[in-house]
Amino acid sequence: TAGALAVYSHRDLKMADNAALPKPLTQRTRTGLARGLNKGFIVRTITKRADRPSRQRGFYKAGRATPKRIAVIRQVIREVSGLAPYERRILELLKIDKERRALRVAKKRLGTHTRAKAKREEMSEILRLSRKK
Repeated sequence: TAGALAVYSHRDLKMADNAALPKPLTQRTRTGLARGLNKGFIVRTITKRADRPSRQRGFYKAGRATPKRIAVIRQVIREVSGLAPYERRILELLKIDKERRALRVAKKRLGTHTRAKAKREEMSEILRLSRKK
């Protein structure tokens, strides 16, 4: 039935009072029926999405600072093992102010843009500390 479905033109949307317009789909309650404006299965909306496990990896608790003991352990491991070859290459690129190229090398090795940016920042911090000494 065409009378049951409300069709709005651009002019109607501009002139109409906002209260008279239907709510956006996210705010409307679904009827559970397969037809109509509010069609669709009735589901509970997720208010806050949990952090992905890959985002939590390497942290004691997501969003908190790393505990001192774990930070010291990581520092000792870094001192003993040194840098990986690709990390040394990133350092060399940062020394000659090739930040974008360093990001590309890191992204190629690490797989994601976010991890590459974090690695570039870590390497620039190492470079800054070495220049300070």
